[in-house]
Amino acid sequence: MALGLMPERALLNDVSPHVINVYRWLKRGLTVTIPMKNDAETYYAHRVRFNALLIAGDSDTAEAAGLFLYLNRTGYNGLCRFNSRGGFNVPFGRYKKIEYRTEFLEYTSAFERFEFTNTDFEDLPLQPDDFVYADPPYDVEFTSYSMGGFDWDAQQRAARWLSKHPGPVVLSNQWTDRIVELYKDLGFDIVGLTAPRLISCTGDRTPAKEVLATRNISVDRANAGPAVRQRRAGRI
Repeated sequence: MALGLMPERALLNDVSPHVINVYRWLKRGLTVTIPMKNDAETYYAHRVRFNALLIAGDSDTAEAAGLFLYLNRTGYNGLCRFNSRGGFNVPFGRYKKIEYRTEFLEYTSAFERFEFTNTDFEDLPLQPDDFVYADPPYDVEFTSYSMGGFDWDAQQRAARWLSKHPGPVVLSNQWTDRIVELYKDLGFDIVGLTAPRLISCTGDRTPAKEVLATRNISVDRANAGPAVRQRRAGRI
Protein backbone atom coordinates (compact mmCIF):
# COMPACT_ATOMS: atom_id res chain seq x y z
CA MET A 1 0.00 0.00 0.00
CA ALA A 2 2.73 2.47 0.95
CA LEU A 3 4.75 1.72 -2.19
CA GLY A 4 1.62 2.22 -4.27
CA LEU A 5 0.85 5.61 -2.71
CA MET A 6 4.50 6.68 -2.15
CA PRO A 7 3.79 9.33 0.50
CA GLU A 8 6.53 11.76 1.50
CA ARG A 9 6.78 9.97 4.83
CA ALA A 10 5.29 6.79 6.26
CA LEU A 11 5.31 4.86 9.51
CA LEU A 12 4.85 1.16 8.79
CA ASN A 13 4.21 -1.20 11.68
CA ASP A 14 3.64 -4.95 11.86
CA VAL A 15 3.11 -7.40 14.70
CA SER A 16 5.72 -9.73 13.17
CA PRO A 17 9.32 -8.73 13.99
CA HIS A 18 10.52 -10.90 11.11
CA VAL A 19 8.52 -9.01 8.48
CA ILE A 20 9.82 -5.72 9.87
CA ASN A 21 13.38 -7.05 9.93
CA VAL A 22 13.15 -7.81 6.21
CA TYR A 23 11.97 -4.30 5.41
CA ARG A 24 14.58 -2.66 7.61
CA TRP A 25 17.29 -4.54 5.75
CA LEU A 26 15.69 -3.73 2.40
CA LYS A 27 16.01 -0.08 3.39
CA ARG A 28 19.72 -0.63 4.01
CA GLY A 29 20.19 -2.40 0.67
CA LEU A 30 19.71 -6.11 1.33
CA THR A 31 21.75 -8.65 -0.60
CA VAL A 32 20.74 -12.27 0.05
CA THR A 33 23.81 -14.52 0.18
CA ILE A 34 22.26 -17.87 1.12
CA PRO A 35 21.62 -20.45 -1.65
CA MET A 36 17.96 -20.30 -2.68
CA LYS A 37 16.56 -23.44 -4.28
CA ASN A 38 13.04 -24.75 -4.71
CA ASP A 39 13.71 -28.13 -3.09
CA ALA A 40 12.76 -29.67 0.23
CA GLU A 41 16.30 -30.40 1.45
CA THR A 42 17.40 -26.78 1.09
CA TYR A 43 14.13 -25.50 2.52
CA TYR A 44 14.22 -27.55 5.72
CA ALA A 45 17.93 -26.83 6.26
CA HIS A 46 17.22 -23.11 6.02
CA ARG A 47 14.19 -23.45 8.30
CA VAL A 48 16.36 -25.10 10.96
CA ARG A 49 18.97 -22.35 10.61
CA PHE A 50 16.34 -19.60 10.83
CA ASN A 51 14.84 -21.05 14.01
CA ALA A 52 18.34 -21.43 15.47
CA LEU A 53 18.92 -17.71 14.89
CA LEU A 54 15.66 -16.93 16.70
CA ILE A 55 16.73 -19.02 19.70
CA ALA A 56 20.14 -17.34 19.74
CA GLY A 57 18.59 -13.86 19.72
CA ASP A 58 19.88 -13.04 16.23
CA SER A 59 16.50 -12.49 14.58
CA ASP A 60 17.40 -8.93 13.54
CA THR A 61 20.38 -9.84 11.35
CA ALA A 62 20.74 -9.66 7.57
CA GLU A 63 21.04 -13.46 7.52
CA ALA A 64 17.70 -13.80 9.32
CA ALA A 65 16.11 -11.38 6.85
CA GLY A 66 17.40 -13.36 3.87
CA LEU A 67 16.29 -16.67 5.37
CA PHE A 68 12.82 -15.37 6.19
CA LEU A 69 12.44 -13.96 2.69
CA TYR A 70 13.42 -17.34 1.20
CA LEU A 71 11.19 -19.35 3.56
CA ASN A 72 8.22 -17.08 2.92
CA ARG A 73 8.55 -17.46 -0.85
CA THR A 74 9.20 -21.21 -0.79
CA GLY A 75 6.94 -22.46 2.01
CA TYR A 76 3.51 -24.02 1.61
CA ASN A 77 0.94 -21.64 0.08
CA GLY A 78 2.96 -18.59 1.09
CA LEU A 79 1.98 -18.98 4.73
CA CYS A 80 3.67 -17.22 7.62
CA ARG A 81 3.05 -19.35 10.70
CA PHE A 82 4.77 -19.83 14.06
CA ASN A 83 4.17 -22.36 16.82
CA SER A 84 3.54 -21.52 20.48
CA ARG A 85 7.31 -21.50 21.17
CA GLY A 86 7.93 -18.97 18.40
CA GLY A 87 9.39 -21.41 15.87
CA PHE A 88 8.63 -21.04 12.17
CA ASN A 89 6.82 -24.26 11.21
CA VAL A 90 5.47 -23.86 7.65
CA PRO A 91 6.18 -27.01 5.56
CA PHE A 92 7.81 -27.03 2.13
CA GLY A 93 5.66 -25.64 -0.70
CA ARG A 94 4.47 -27.09 -3.98
CA TYR A 95 5.54 -24.49 -6.53
CA LYS A 96 6.77 -25.72 -9.90
CA LYS A 97 9.02 -22.70 -10.34
CA ILE A 98 10.04 -19.76 -8.17
CA GLU A 99 11.93 -16.71 -9.40
CA TYR A 100 14.30 -15.74 -6.60
CA ARG A 101 15.97 -12.36 -6.18
CA THR A 102 19.17 -11.63 -4.31
CA GLU A 103 19.60 -7.87 -4.90
CA PHE A 104 17.13 -5.24 -3.66
CA LEU A 105 19.15 -2.04 -3.96
CA GLU A 106 16.27 0.00 -5.42
CA TYR A 107 14.49 -0.13 -2.07
CA THR A 108 17.13 2.01 -0.38
CA SER A 109 15.77 5.10 -2.12
CA ALA A 110 12.11 3.97 -2.09
CA PHE A 111 12.22 3.49 1.69
CA GLU A 112 14.35 6.54 2.45
CA ARG A 113 11.51 8.39 4.23
CA PHE A 114 9.80 5.27 5.59
CA GLU A 115 10.11 4.19 9.23
CA PHE A 116 9.52 0.55 10.18
CA THR A 117 8.41 -0.45 13.67
CA ASN A 118 7.39 -3.63 15.47
CA THR A 119 5.21 -2.61 18.39
CA ASP A 120 1.66 -2.82 19.63
CA PHE A 121 -0.56 -0.63 17.47
CA GLU A 122 -1.73 1.36 20.49
CA ASP A 123 1.85 2.51 21.07
CA LEU A 124 2.22 4.11 17.63
CA PRO A 125 2.97 7.87 17.79
CA LEU A 126 0.12 9.06 15.55
CA GLN A 127 -0.53 12.71 14.77
CA PRO A 128 -4.21 13.80 14.80
CA ASP A 129 -4.29 14.39 11.03
CA ASP A 130 -2.38 11.24 10.01
CA PHE A 131 -3.98 9.01 7.37
CA VAL A 132 -4.16 5.47 8.78
CA TYR A 133 -4.48 2.34 6.66
CA ALA A 134 -4.92 -0.79 8.78
CA ASP A 135 -4.86 -4.38 7.57
CA PRO A 136 -5.47 -6.59 10.62
CA PRO A 137 -5.32 -10.35 10.07
CA TYR A 138 -8.50 -11.89 8.68
CA ASP A 139 -11.22 -12.76 11.18
CA VAL A 140 -10.75 -16.48 10.55
CA GLU A 141 -9.78 -19.54 12.56
CA PHE A 142 -6.09 -19.23 11.62
CA THR A 143 -4.47 -16.74 14.03
CA SER A 144 -0.84 -17.96 14.16
CA TYR A 145 0.64 -15.29 11.93
CA SER A 146 2.82 -14.31 14.87
CA MET A 147 3.76 -15.97 18.15
CA GLY A 148 1.03 -14.23 20.15
CA GLY A 149 -1.67 -14.70 17.52
CA PHE A 150 -4.45 -12.23 16.76
CA ASP A 151 -7.68 -13.38 18.37
CA TRP A 152 -11.13 -11.78 18.63
CA ASP A 153 -10.09 -9.70 21.64
CA ALA A 154 -7.28 -8.21 19.53
CA GLN A 155 -9.72 -7.55 16.68
CA GLN A 156 -12.02 -5.63 19.04
CA ARG A 157 -9.17 -3.70 20.62
CA ALA A 158 -7.85 -2.67 17.20
CA ALA A 159 -11.31 -1.55 16.06
CA ARG A 160 -11.86 0.57 19.17
CA TRP A 161 -8.40 2.14 18.84
CA LEU A 162 -8.97 3.01 15.19
CA SER A 163 -12.39 4.52 15.97
CA LYS A 164 -10.75 7.05 18.30
CA HIS A 165 -8.35 8.44 15.68
CA PRO A 166 -9.55 11.90 14.54
CA GLY A 167 -7.90 11.66 11.13
CA PRO A 168 -8.91 9.60 8.09
CA VAL A 169 -8.95 5.80 8.63
CA VAL A 170 -9.25 3.00 6.07
CA LEU A 171 -9.08 -0.68 6.98
CA SER A 172 -9.82 -4.04 5.42
CA ASN A 173 -10.80 -7.38 6.90
CA GLN A 174 -12.69 -10.58 6.15
CA TRP A 175 -16.45 -10.06 5.74
CA THR A 176 -17.97 -11.82 8.74
CA ASP A 177 -21.15 -10.91 10.57
CA ARG A 178 -19.31 -9.95 13.73
CA ILE A 179 -16.72 -7.83 11.90
CA VAL A 180 -19.46 -5.91 10.09
CA GLU A 181 -21.39 -5.41 13.34
CA LEU A 182 -18.23 -4.38 15.22
CA TYR A 183 -17.24 -1.63 12.81
CA LYS A 184 -20.78 -0.39 12.18
CA ASP A 185 -21.34 -0.04 15.92
CA LEU A 186 -18.17 2.07 16.11
CA GLY A 187 -19.43 4.44 13.41
CA PHE A 188 -17.47 3.19 10.41
CA ASP A 189 -18.86 3.25 6.87
CA ILE A 190 -18.82 -0.23 5.34
CA VAL A 191 -18.24 -1.27 1.72
CA GLY A 192 -18.21 -4.91 0.57
CA LEU A 193 -15.48 -6.05 -1.84
CA THR A 194 -14.65 -9.37 -3.47
CA ALA A 195 -10.96 -10.17 -3.23
CA PRO A 196 -8.90 -12.97 -4.83
CA ARG A 197 -7.58 -15.35 -2.20
CA LEU A 198 -3.89 -15.56 -3.05
CA ILE A 199 -2.83 -17.07 0.27
CA SER A 200 -4.59 -19.94 2.03
CA CYS A 201 -3.65 -22.54 4.62
CA THR A 202 -5.74 -25.13 2.73
CA GLY A 203 -4.95 -24.17 -0.85
CA ASP A 204 -8.50 -22.88 -1.39
CA ARG A 205 -8.48 -20.06 -3.96
CA THR A 206 -12.20 -19.24 -3.84
CA PRO A 207 -12.60 -15.42 -3.87
CA ALA A 208 -13.34 -14.04 -0.42
CA LYS A 209 -15.71 -11.23 0.52
CA GLU A 210 -13.93 -8.42 2.31
CA VAL A 211 -14.92 -5.42 4.37
CA LEU A 212 -13.60 -1.98 3.51
CA ALA A 213 -14.33 0.14 6.58
CA THR A 214 -13.72 3.89 6.68
CA ARG A 215 -14.00 6.84 9.06
CA ASN A 216 -13.48 10.55 8.45
CA ILE A 217 -13.14 9.92 4.72
CA SER A 218 -15.53 9.62 1.77
CA VAL A 219 -15.49 6.52 -0.46
CA ASP A 220 -16.96 6.36 -3.96
CA ARG A 221 -18.95 3.15 -3.57
CA ALA A 222 -19.74 2.98 -7.28
CA ASN A 223 -16.06 2.89 -8.17
CA ALA A 224 -14.77 0.86 -5.25
CA GLY A 225 -14.16 -2.10 -7.57
CA PRO A 226 -12.70 -5.48 -6.64
CA ALA A 227 -9.89 -5.64 -4.12
CA VAL A 228 -6.75 -6.77 -5.91
CA ARG A 229 -3.97 -7.11 -3.35
CA GLN A 230 -2.05 -9.72 -1.47
CA ARG A 231 -2.94 -10.56 2.09
CA ARG A 232 -0.63 -9.64 4.94
CA ALA A 233 0.38 -13.22 5.50
CA GLY A 234 1.35 -13.55 1.85
CA ARG A 235 4.67 -13.97 0.19
CA ILE A 236 6.90 -10.93 0.24
